[in-house]
Amino acid sequence: MGALQQVLVVDDGVRAVDRSLSGELANLGYASVTASMEAADDVLAVIARPAAVLLQAPTRRDPAYARRAARLRGRLRDHGIPVILIGDAAEGRAGGPVDLATRLGAYVAAQPDL
Repeated sequence: MGALQQVLVVDDGVRAVDRSLSGELANLGYASVTASMEAADDVLAVIARPAAVLLQAPTRRDPAYARRAARLRGRLRDHGIPVILIGDAAEGRAGGPVDLATRLGAYVAAQPDL
């Protein structure tokens, strides 16, 4: 049996219990690290290559966060790391429950174990 696949969760630093993804990720068999947008680059420099990165949109509109998120998404995609946006306006309910198994499965299952 291989090691747990690691997922990086990047958020706006607000860690409300009802928006926590770490418990749901653990139930799905993923190890996770949560970091603020400001710390994301530093965290990526010290952890093993994540299987995916979840960008958790803030509950309030924040143009500065959106710009930093767009830059981070571009860098990660250039390195072949899947980025999944969680809680964006397109989902209809920021912070609402998402089917992580479905959203992560297609990205992570296709990656070889390194």
